[in-house]
Amino acid sequence: QVQLVESGGGLVQPGGSLRLSCAASGSILRINVMGWYRQAPGKQRELVATIARGGSTNYADSVKGRFTISRDNAKNTVYLQMNSLKPADTAVYYCNADTLYYSDSGRTYSEIWGQGTLVTVSS
Repeated sequence: QVQLVESGGGLVQPGGSLRLSCAASGSILRINVMGWYRQAPGKQRELVATIARGGSTNYADSVKGRFTISRDNAKNTVYLQMNSLKPADTAVYYCNADTLYYSDSGRTYSEIWGQGTLVTVSS
């Protein structure tokens, strides 16, 4: 099977920076779109940013100009550089990957989610 493991969350003051990482492991054949989503307390999960295998990116309006998504295809890893953080960015951040992999059923294509990492922006 495939696992996504996020790291890099924590407590940061407003205006500060954090870098999240998400590494995929398992019987992976290919990962297409990778992305970051977040869920704040009492709110629905929302898109933060996505990146295609070729590098094209898409951002939520609320993070444009402050966050940068990137990926290393050789390492099956996606990153999220977060600058100028605001209290409104406080949330659990989830990694997501559209993945082709080997399973007990053979070649399988599905959306894989990580377990989430908490980002808290507070003074």
